[in-house]
Amino acid sequence: MVSAAGSGPQGQSLAIAVVGLYLAGLLALALLVRRRWPEQREWSRKLVHMGSGPVVLLAWVLQIERGIALPAAAAVTLLTALNHRFRLLPAVEDVGRPSYGTVAYGASITLLLALFWPAQPAAVAAGVLVMAFGDGLAGLLGPLVRSPSWSLLGILQGPAGAGSGSGLAHWAAAGPPQAAAAILVLTALAVGLEQLSAYGLDNLSVPLVVGLLWSLVRP
Repeated sequence: MVSAAGSGPQGQSLAIAVVGLYLAGLLALALLVRRRWPEQREWSRKLVHMGSGPVVLLAWVLQIERGIALPAAAAVTLLTALNHRFRLLPAVEDVGRPSYGTVAYGASITLLLALFWPAQPAAVAAGVLVMAFGDGLAGLLGPLVRSPSWSLLGILQGPAGAGSGSGLAHWAAAGPPQAAAAILVLTALAVGLEQLSAYGLDNLSVPLVVGLLWSLVRP
């Protein structure tokens, strides 16, 4: 993928500024949604959840170096852990149920960057986008779509939205796939892991497993 910012200190500074502006705009939009529709607590959280995924694509396009991307992801994970503990930004964290999803999400991005960045950026993108859009759509469409559901460890589970979101994320991560069967297997696996995880820990298991398998299927 061609760099839009180029290498060198100036290019990296521009890249960081672009990502920072994107994240600031995303957070501002989430706060606006929370203020406009305070009764829909899930909307602002899912907006941040889904909107954070494309940051990986921005980092890929802008060729942000490992020495910047990895510490930044770790710092964001630490901030989400603090927000989970103290509820500084309810628009990001307040879901009304026991969940460590935001912390697990940041941790999964950090681990994927540690494993694959910058040698295999597509593996990072695949893992992150599956979680961003698969889980995001599941959370938004689930209450609207009548589908079978069950309880796991006291947490209500339901498959609506996860499959379509995962499939779309795979296509977005690598374009038209050469191995459609492998894409379908990864999508099914992502859906299964999303259903088997409680307390938001699928935000860790799904990206890591999909990213690892992606690196093997499409090295």
